[in-house]
This record gives sequence, C-alpha cells and structure tokens, in this order.
Amino acid sequence: MNKTIGIFGGGQLGRMMAQAALPLNIQCTFFEASTDCPSAVLGQVISSQAENGLQQFIDSADVFSLEFENTPLADVDVLTQSKQLHPPRQALAIAQNRLLEKALFDQLDIPVAPYRAVDSLETLKQAVADLGLPIVLKTATGGYDGKGQFVLRSEDQIDTAWAELGPAKSLIAESFVKFSREVSIIAVRGQNGEVRTWALAENHHHNGILSHSIVPAPNSADLQPVAQDYITRLLNHLNYVGVLTLELFVTEQGLYANEMAPRVHNSGHWSIEGAVCSQFENHIRAVAGLPLGSTDVVRPTVMINIIGQHPKTEDVLVLDGAHLHLYNKTERQGRKLGHITLMPVDVAQLTTLCRQLAKILPEPLALTQDMNI
Repeated sequence: MNKTIGIFGGGQLGRMMAQAALPLNIQCTFFEASTDCPSAVLGQVISSQAENGLQQFIDSADVFSLEFENTPLADVDVLTQSKQLHPPRQALAIAQNRLLEKALFDQLDIPVAPYRAVDSLETLKQAVADLGLPIVLKTATGGYDGKGQFVLRSEDQIDTAWAELGPAKSLIAESFVKFSREVSIIAVRGQNGEVRTWALAENHHHNGILSHSIVPAPNSADLQPVAQDYITRLLNHLNYVGVLTLELFVTEQGLYANEMAPRVHNSGHWSIEGAVCSQFENHIRAVAGLPLGSTDVVRPTVMINIIGQHPKTEDVLVLDGAHLHLYNKTERQGRKLGHITLMPVDVAQLTTLCRQLAKILPEPLALTQDMNI
C-alpha cells in the first residue's frame, strides 16, 4: 500500500507511529512547531508556525491522525473540509474538556467519581460542601502529567486552590477516589467497526509522571472484561477509528473511569515487543483502512520510562530481556526521554532486572518501591 498519513504532532508518539508505518510501506508527515522534533528523522515535518503551514500539511497526506489530544479544533475543522481525520473530531473535543468527558461517561453508564463544575470561588465552596473533602480540583482543559490540578484537603485551602487554578475559569472538582491502583485499557477500532483490546496495564507514577507499567496487570482477570466493555461502549458511541485509551481506578466498588486519551498512550509502549501487534501498528492499520492485528500478549512485560536523564546505553543493553527506545530528545527535568521494555522469563528474572535498572536510572526508588522489590 502506498499511502501517506499526516500526524498532528511530531513527538515520540508520532515517531513510534511512523516507525510502525514503514514496514507497511506507509509514509508519515508531521505538523509540528519545531522542525527539529523527535519525528524529523522519519518523515517530512511541516512547521505549524509557517505561513500556509496548515494547508501544506493538508496537501502532504491522504489521511490524518494525531499524537496529542490538545490538537487545535480550528485546525481540525479546516482539515476535515477535504480530508479524513481518525479519530473523529467529537472524540477530540470531548477529551479536551474534562466536564464533557465526565458527561459522556455518565451517558454511557461508565462509573466516575462524583464531580461538580466550578467557575467561581462561590461554586468551589459549594462543591466542597456537596462532595466533602478531600477533593481534586482540576482545570477543565489542558494540564497533563500532574499539572493543572490541586488536591484540596481542608477548607482553609479553598482560597489558595482558587488563587492557583481560578484564572483558568472552567474547573472541575472531583471526589477523591480511594483506589488501590490505577490501570489502563487500550483498544483499537477499525473502519469496519471491529474492536480489539490489549491486556490491562497496571500503572505507577512518580511526581505525577508515569514511572512504569506492568502488563498484564496482576490479579486483574475479573477487571479485564469490565474494562473492555467500558472502552467498547466509548469506541462504538463515537464511531471511533484508531487507538483509544481509558485510564481507570481500581476501587472496592469496582472500576471508576479517570479519563480517556484519543491516541496511542504511554502505558501501551510495552506492546512494541510485548504484543503480537503493537498499539502503534494497529493504529496505523486502522487509520489506513487495513485489517487489525492480534493484540495478544507475547509474554508478561514491564515498561519503564526514562525521565530527565539518559542512562548509559551500554548499561541497559547488557541486560538480558531489555529493549531500549530513545526519542532523540535533550535532557530536562521531568521530560520523557525514552523507555525500556523488560521481557523477563519469570518473576525471579524480573526482580533481578529491576534491581539492576534501579542502579542505572535517575529515579530508582520509584521503580523498586512501587514493585515491592
């Protein structure tokens, strides 16, 4: 197949989509502010800052997708006058607004924590009265990796929380969910309506950033079909094409939806080696109108993010069962620079590998403590 897919964004997700597209003889172009982005080595980058840049991007490809949910809707509206975008605009618009997202979950009977819309100090005080404390106050739009939110634990923090987030005007207050762990379900829907899902990932965070994911999520046999049902409802309701991610909290009352991401997801990076067909390849297949591939797990896998500082490449590659992915990004505190996939033959080897990695990575305590190693 000779087809070109245009991708809004040129970060590591776009890079990995393009890597998955190449064996299928599919090329990718990218719409990105900086032409020196992680995806630049894999296809043409059209600057979003250039005059007529959007039209150049539209002319560069046959069909389009995206790597981040904050893709401007105005650009999407121009593009979809002449070309197809997968996923659909509706999914993008809902994912950009947490209030719309929660309303969709309610509509589809997908459980969520109690919440209230907040647009003033008075409505924040009312939300505290209605929901009780603690609550998580978030901006309705924007924010990622722990940014744009405030955990409000006592009434004397109300003014501080409003001063910090109030300028955003549109906020959402959510009851603080008592959960034992966070999991995510990733699924893909083809243009013919076929849906395939990967195994649940158990996700661990450090300083608000995903530290590592374990797949299949331990002790999740009863959770998998429930999560699959929830994400399938979303995919079919939205007439979605491509990969969708749903983050969930595991509570004593069952699974509660946190948020969805209309794109390939960090917690699915394990699938490059750990699944028969990765999230990236299946997304490309769906967008291009090709048959979907098997989402079966090859063998249990752990994915670890490289954050802020690069380890020595040779220190990682010397470990049996370790696969290194670097994103061609410069070091910066809190920045995702790459990931490592571990594919141990058994739990004993996993323990050994994680202890060895803990000596190499800049955030070893997050890795060893969360995995009880």
